[in-house]
Amino acid sequence: MTIDFSLWLFVATLASGLVALVDKIWFEKKRLAQFEGKLEGLSKKEKYKLTKAPLLADYARSLFVVFLVVFALRSFVVEPFRIPSGSMLPTLKIGDFILVNKFAYGVRLPLSNKVVIKTGEPKAGDILVFHYPVYPEVDFIKRVVGVPGDKISYLNKVLTINGKAMTQTFLGNVIDPANSLTEQSKKYREDLQGVEHNIYTMPWRLDHNFKNLVVPKGEYFVMGDNRDNSEDSRYWGFVNQKYLVGKAFFVWFSWDSSDYSVRWDQIGRVL
Repeated sequence: MTIDFSLWLFVATLASGLVALVDKIWFEKKRLAQFEGKLEGLSKKEKYKLTKAPLLADYARSLFVVFLVVFALRSFVVEPFRIPSGSMLPTLKIGDFILVNKFAYGVRLPLSNKVVIKTGEPKAGDILVFHYPVYPEVDFIKRVVGVPGDKISYLNKVLTINGKAMTQTFLGNVIDPANSLTEQSKKYREDLQGVEHNIYTMPWRLDHNFKNLVVPKGEYFVMGDNRDNSEDSRYWGFVNQKYLVGKAFFVWFSWDSSDYSVRWDQIGRVL
């Protein structure tokens, strides 16, 4: 998931607005002057045809409103993303299209991502979209498992927070192509400090164990629900609050590219 579209949308909004403004200030009055006294008795449609702006300016006026509304919605309210990998399985599948609440953790300036109004903070269990700290041009999605001040351990595929092991209820063995076509993954229901969600673990993969890691102020520790097939804070570190994008809350569409079909059971899920 990349932020290139936001940049291009900003450029398109700016360009169309400038074209429309230039036409309004410098050309419209001169264009209308030549029809002074000649429009009486004509219908609105006929008047529009005679006095409408040149094609470029006409399109710019129409598209500016569209671009501005979409840009504002994506920047401050809600933004759609597509899930490109299996790191959040079984919660989110490859090809899921999700909506992200952009004001869950603060109102941010477009492109710079600077907070101007703080509205909340990530909590354990939140599905967080953020700019990848190693390469901020790319957006990642993981689950928050540690907030500032938490002491976290991960031993033998069990997460412990502040000395308390997170309960895992075994749901069964699953063969998921995103993990393996032959080896079974174990599916559990994990209770993450009151937030219940499903996870995968893979017995055949080595554990990435660590013990008593304290989350610093202004940082967050995140992990994928597909615990043994996720590049997350265990490998590249914490997520600073300046990289936060928003909280995923809804699956509005899901496409299975392996058999070119819609996953109807995924659509409409509240996360």
